[in-house]
Amino acid sequence: MSIDLHTHTTASDGTLTPTELVRLAAESGLDAIAVTDHDTFQGVAEAMEAGRRFGVEVIPGTELSLESPEGAGWIHVVALWLPERADELQKALDWVIEGRANRNREIVAKLRTLGVNISYEAVAARATGTIGRPHFAQELMALGVCSSMDEAFRVWVGDNGRAYVPKRKLTPEQAFPLLSDIGATSILAHPFALRLNYPETEKVIRRLKELGLDGMEVFYSEHSEADTKAYGEMADRLGLLKSGGSDFHGANKPEIKLGVGRGNLNIPYEVLEKMKEDRRSKGLPV
Repeated sequence: MSIDLHTHTTASDGTLTPTELVRLAAESGLDAIAVTDHDTFQGVAEAMEAGRRFGVEVIPGTELSLESPEGAGWIHVVALWLPERADELQKALDWVIEGRANRNREIVAKLRTLGVNISYEAVAARATGTIGRPHFAQELMALGVCSSMDEAFRVWVGDNGRAYVPKRKLTPEQAFPLLSDIGATSILAHPFALRLNYPETEKVIRRLKELGLDGMEVFYSEHSEADTKAYGEMADRLGLLKSGGSDFHGANKPEIKLGVGRGNLNIPYEVLEKMKEDRRSKGLPV
């Protein structure tokens, strides 16, 4: 029995609808997946209905981008077991999405200043949910500005790209109380993305645990064997749950396959069961 607790759909920057994602999970022999679109849970209801039809357990979730300490890379938190109503979290996400819309228009303006004949309307037409940088990358490819998603990010819209604009984010101090209040299980996504050495990473994660972090992704598509071992030992030292996922985005990350990442990812159902045991011990629903 295997699982994937980090996936994306057309509700954010994936290329499969929630139903298509769940169907693929069933075809891939996965027993459970978490749907964790960026800063939204718009696709969760559809995914859970598809889960009932295709016999796949679907964990409702989202992925939040948080402010990072100076000198660190990304802090992304996967929130699992979102309730059907999460009004305060939705208000926070609305604030983030409003900032994202302003950012998208700034990216368009930058690209046009750089000589790229791109329009906001053309980018928006590529998204069925939240507009993100992969939609810009798709449009740049369609315009012949670049030949691949990798080039689009590396040259134009990635963190070091010519048209990069930072996005609005919650702080950890804002996010973790919100997640705790709604009974979500909070997991630090891809800790390698902090871009710190192991001791510095552990220092940051220790602080996040003080704020309410429940676990961390030990098993991840971009983690080396050494990373997986180090993060597993770190989770044990800090008393954190171990999680894992592929970060599947469909055609936007074609090298990452659902459930197996780059081909060698295998996350046993036991990982999910331990999370459920932790939630039961706290009186939280599973």
